[in-house]
Amino acid sequence: MNTDIRAINVDVPGPAGPLEGLINARTDAQPRAIAVLAHPLPTAGGTMHTKALYHAAKALARINVPVLRFNFRGVGRSPGAFSDGPGEQDDCRAAIGFMKSRYPDVKSIWCGGMSFGSWIGLTVGASDPVVTTLIGIACPTNRYDYGPVIAAGKPTFLIHGERDELIPVREIRKFYGLLPEPKELVVIDGADHLFDGKVSEVGEAVEDLLEDFNA
Repeated sequence: MNTDIRAINVDVPGPAGPLEGLINARTDAQPRAIAVLAHPLPTAGGTMHTKALYHAAKALARINVPVLRFNFRGVGRSPGAFSDGPGEQDDCRAAIGFMKSRYPDVKSIWCGGMSFGSWIGLTVGASDPVVTTLIGIACPTNRYDYGPVIAAGKPTFLIHGERDELIPVREIRKFYGLLPEPKELVVIDGADHLFDGKVSEVGEAVEDLLEDFNA
C-alpha cells in the first residue's frame, strides 16, 4: 500500500504532567477510526519506540487509523514515576481523551498496547464506553488480570509470538477461548516476546486483521 504517512510529535496533557507522544496518520484521507497504543513495561526498557509497537502503529496508519503512541509517566520526556498500573491507566485515559479532542468527528476509537501496555490499554479500553475495539500484542495474561476485557465483550484482536518466553502461547489460547465473538488471534511462527527479527510481521498481522474491520 503506497500511502503518505506523517509523524506528529505531541504533548498529551496527563495527570502527572505532559506525556510525550507521537501520532502516525495518513495525509490523504479522512480517518475511519482513531487508536491509542500503550508500550511495554517501563522498568524492562519499554517505550513508545519499542520496535514491534512502532510497526503496529505504522500498520494502523496505513489502513487509515491515526494512532497515538505515548510514553508513560517517568519514561522519556514524560514526567512522573512508574506506579505499576494505576498511574499508567490514568495516562492511557488521558491519551484517549486527547485523541477524542483532536479527532472530534471520528466515532470509532480503538485502544490497546504491547505486553504490560496491553494490560493497560485493554483494561482501560474495556471500561471506557467510547472505546469500540481492543488490540493486544504479547499480552501477559499469566501476570495481570484481564478479566475486565472478557467481561466487556468488545471486539478483541490479539497477536502473540509462538515462542514467547514469558507468556506461553497456551496461556493466550486459554484467554482467547474465554473471549466472546468477535475476536481474532494471530500467532507469529517462531517469534519471541519482543518479536525479535519478526517485528515487521506484527505490522502485517495488524493490517491483515483490521484493514476491512469496521467498529
